[in-house]
Amino acid sequence: MTNSAQNTPPNTESDSFDRSSFVKFALKEGVLRFGQFVTKSRRTSPYFFNAGLFNDGTSVGRLGRFYAQALVQSGLSFDMLFGPAYKGIPLATSTAIALSAHPAMTGHNVPFAFNRKEAKDHGEGGQLVGAPLKGRVVIIDDVITAGTSVRESVDMILAAGAQPAAVLIALDRAERSGPDHDLTERSALQEVSHQFNIPVITIASLSDVLEVVQTQVEFADYRDAVLAYRAQYGVTA
Repeated sequence: MTNSAQNTPPNTESDSFDRSSFVKFALKEGVLRFGQFVTKSRRTSPYFFNAGLFNDGTSVGRLGRFYAQALVQSGLSFDMLFGPAYKGIPLATSTAIALSAHPAMTGHNVPFAFNRKEAKDHGEGGQLVGAPLKGRVVIIDDVITAGTSVRESVDMILAAGAQPAAVLIALDRAERSGPDHDLTERSALQEVSHQFNIPVITIASLSDVLEVVQTQVEFADYRDAVLAYRAQYGVTA
C-alpha cells in the first residue's frame, strides 16, 4: 500500500520559524496589515500589527512555536515565563506549551504566571495567577509601545523576590517616540532594555517587514510608504 504522506511535499512554511516566515505568517493571518492606521501615539502608520488577531487554536499554536524558537535561539538562561494582562496571557501560555515540545528543552517543563488587572479579594485572592514567581523570569508580550506593561511586570517580579531576565516580543517597530519636533533618540524597545538592564528578544522587526515588502510583488505598493515612515521615525542604530 502506498503511504500518501510520503508522497506529500513537506509544508516548509509551517515548519520554518525564521524571521521572514513570521512576517509572512502574520500577513497571512491578517495580523500584520498595510494601509493607513492611526496608532496609539496618534501617528498615521502605513502598517499595523495586532497580535490579538491570532485568535484560533492553529494560529496561536504556531505563534507559540515562534516565541519558543526565538527564546531558545537567544541562548538566554531562564526559569519561567510571565504574561502581562491581557495579551501576554495567551502568549505566555502558548509559549510554555511550545517549549515543552521543543527538542532543545527536553527535560525542562517551564512554568508560567500572569496577572489580573485588579487584585482578587476572594478565593485565593491576590493579583497573580499561575506558578509562583521565582528565579529568572522572561516577560512575554506582543509589542513594546510605551513600555508601561513591562514596567508593571518588572515591579511585580521584583516584589515577589524574582529576577526579570528578559522581555520577549513578537515585533519591534524600531521607531522613536515623542512629538515630531522632539523625537527620542532611543526606540521604546531600546529604552526598556536600557532602563531595566535586560535584553529584549524579538521574533521580527521592521527591517524584516521591509524585506518582505521589497521582495513580494503583492506588497510593492506599500514599499515607499513604509520606507518614508522609517526615515521619519525609525531609530538610527
